[in-house]
Amino acid sequence: MSRSLMLLLALAATPASAWDLGELMHDLALNPGGRARFVETKTIALLDRPVVSSGELLYRPPAHIEKRTLQPKPDSLVLDGDLLSLERGKQKLTLRLSEQPQVLAFVDSLRGTLAGDLAALQRNYKLRLAGSREHWTLDLLPSDQGIAAFVLRITFTGSRERVDSIQYLQADGDRSVMTIEPIEQR
Repeated sequence: MSRSLMLLLALAATPASAWDLGELMHDLALNPGGRARFVETKTIALLDRPVVSSGELLYRPPAHIEKRTLQPKPDSLVLDGDLLSLERGKQKLTLRLSEQPQVLAFVDSLRGTLAGDLAALQRNYKLRLAGSREHWTLDLLPSDQGIAAFVLRITFTGSRERVDSIQYLQADGDRSVMTIEPIEQR
């Protein structure tokens, strides 16, 4: 077999481009944001059955996320730059993330993934990607002991630039699974 024929066969056997973490981050960074419905199921050891909540999400890249829970009780969480605001009934709380490094690291897991910000994710997590561009799973494993004391793993699943679900496995064994369905923009 000629050398040029062997080279041609070797090139044909090699995938033209392997899909990897860099490409996932590129795809995620292309997400223009928007609105979505969510259903979140929390499994808590102290409770007999899971707690299910639902509502709407709003994402405006790169740093604005709103989670408005409608059922079973209204509440809201708003991340806007360095501010985290929580509201439930008449109770309101606002935190500066820069003053809460462990909370910021946890928030960066969500914002960093949605924005495709690999550097933000790698500051506090080891990343493990599986699947394909059409059906991917990204595991975030805390590399910071302060975060690992609370969260064992955060798993995102999705397709291309879209996140379809987020699962948090806490160090105490409790877990939360949120499924996300985009709301069509008109």
